[in-house]
Amino acid sequence: MKQYNFAAALGTVLLVLFLSSCEDFLDVKPEGQGNATNYFNNDFQAKEAIEGAYAPIDEEDFYGRGFFYEQAGANDIVWGRTRDFNSLATLSYTGNESALRDVLGMLSTSLARANWITAQLLLKQARTPLTPVETRSLGEAYFLRGYMHFLLAYRYGSDKLGVPFDKYEDFPEGINPAIPTQRATVMENFALIIEDFQNAEKYLPRFETYGPEDKGRPSKFSAVGFMSKVYAYWATFEPAKWDNVIAEVDKLENEYGRGLADRFSDNFTSDFSKWWNREYLYSFASIATGDGGGPKFPGVVLENKGWGKYNGWGYFKPTLDIYEEMLKDGEGNERLTRSILAYGQEFPYFGEKRKFYSTSDLETGFQINKYMEPFGHANADKDGYVNPNGNSPTARINFPILRFADCLLLRAEARLMKGDGNAAAKDINRLRTRAKVAPITAPATAQDLYHERRVELAFEYTDHLYDLKRWHFQNGNAELKALAAKELNARPRVRFYEDRSKPESAFTTGFYQDYPNKNTYRDYMIAFPWPTENVLKANGKLKQNPGY
Repeated sequence: MKQYNFAAALGTVLLVLFLSSCEDFLDVKPEGQGNATNYFNNDFQAKEAIEGAYAPIDEEDFYGRGFFYEQAGANDIVWGRTRDFNSLATLSYTGNESALRDVLGMLSTSLARANWITAQLLLKQARTPLTPVETRSLGEAYFLRGYMHFLLAYRYGSDKLGVPFDKYEDFPEGINPAIPTQRATVMENFALIIEDFQNAEKYLPRFETYGPEDKGRPSKFSAVGFMSKVYAYWATFEPAKWDNVIAEVDKLENEYGRGLADRFSDNFTSDFSKWWNREYLYSFASIATGDGGGPKFPGVVLENKGWGKYNGWGYFKPTLDIYEEMLKDGEGNERLTRSILAYGQEFPYFGEKRKFYSTSDLETGFQINKYMEPFGHANADKDGYVNPNGNSPTARINFPILRFADCLLLRAEARLMKGDGNAAAKDINRLRTRAKVAPITAPATAQDLYHERRVELAFEYTDHLYDLKRWHFQNGNAELKALAAKELNARPRVRFYEDRSKPESAFTTGFYQDYPNKNTYRDYMIAFPWPTENVLKANGKLKQNPGY
């Protein structure tokens, strides 16, 4: 079965590097001055340009692992191997950490490329009607521009300062020759992002019109799903936006037929027939053949050296704290066993049944299990389930970026914040019913919402750390703020086993040992600091975030 995979096409997209191949999005002069007249002459060139905009996302230091390092600032994961930027975990941000800088560079490159494509296709549209492929490409450009802008804005923006951004179509040649304007607040950025997602919904096809080769592309409901998330983050500063969250999630259900998959585990499977279930909103399809493609995260979190069978990398291990949070729903519940491997837990691995233990790297007593299903097949590395090249450990999985469960919980949060705990409980209980755990009693509380987002979305790229930051910032619910503060200021706990090679070995519990106590979290930390070099090179046109 052929599935659309952006990484597989990267060999043909290097022509697009002239769009903005530099790492620093604040450079005054972009590298090249392409335009619609000499480039967008046919459908192939439109598709090729879009591939170039996606290219940075496939990098190892984007969704492969780079984005996830900052999650150690919450209390669900620790780094399984020693790193040299512990300031991310201890809330001692400098902005110069390599993990932050690398992600910033790739975000900026993808954003600049999508910005350029949007402008050039709009210039062409003003002269002549676009073809269906060009129209779809314009929708993808709007979507990617909104998506990359969103990731940049909420991570570096606040009510005190926004992030630099200008639309290239506002300039005569469809490209900005100067440093982009730093917006006064992140709310200005959010308004521009919503505008892009609205245009993406307008120009993108409906998902059901895609053939198998295009199902990995964003569709109309992908844009609507992200709008619900943008509005939820916007509501941190302007609570009236909770109404928009409810409206967008209602639209996902009523207009686009989105809902929950039959089983929680259907979202993390190698079974192609389940990849495009009702819960899917946006993902990166990963095909583990040839050079692979898609996020390397499944192999990144696998036991280092994979017990001698595969080159797992051993990064990002669960804490005892998230394990205990999941355990509140009962031993053996699907979300716990499917998300975390604990000592003695049986799991399939290359066609064999084995009990989990870990002898490599820094000790925690656990491993992320959410993306392990492809590794369970006999001859997994020969039959297309995992990449035979362990230096690029992708796996056959539709790696979720946004699924309906996330949006459903955002609607539950919106209802809770508006004082409708009964309606919030209905949304939360849909997930709990699917997971076969006891429903909560209405009305829902902040504790219910906190627990459900934490356990349902654990170890996904939904940004649990930012959930905590925005809950701490928001003064509308004191209980939620207190829960966020408790986790943000907690030192992660792990298990220490007497004999790490024996699943039945006795253990003690204690603090993770690779980095010291955290700094006390303060609300200015909702935004990361800009790298020092970026501020200096901008000649006063980029202001450092307050508090740093």
